[in-house]
Amino acid sequence: QVQLVESGGGLVQAGGSLRLSCSASGRTVSTYAMGWFRQAPGKEREFVGGISRSGNTYYADSAKDRFTISRDSAKNMVYLQMNSLKPEDSAVYYCAASLRGVVFSTTYDYDYWGQGTQVTVSS
Repeated sequence: QVQLVESGGGLVQAGGSLRLSCSASGRTVSTYAMGWFRQAPGKEREFVGGISRSGNTYYADSAKDRFTISRDSAKNMVYLQMNSLKPEDSAVYYCAASLRGVVFSTTYDYDYWGQGTQVTVSS
């Protein structure tokens, strides 16, 4: 089992950057595939990107070329670097862990979730 805690959210102007962190306790993050999702008010939770057990990264079209996911196994952390932020990126961001080790874009394929961190991008 793993416990996940996100941090690093906040208020940023359009065009700015934020780095979200996901701290894992329990098993090491490299045991899992780790995904990042976001949920805006009134919308479904959507896939942002993920990193597989083997270290391959995958991104939703909305995140490609702007967001970067990385992993620090020694610190048991996963990061989401977000650049060129847009108001439509505003949402609660969640990290999630999948025992399957492969990145999925669907929420039901993830076994553990953090509590989320709010990102607000002002225009």
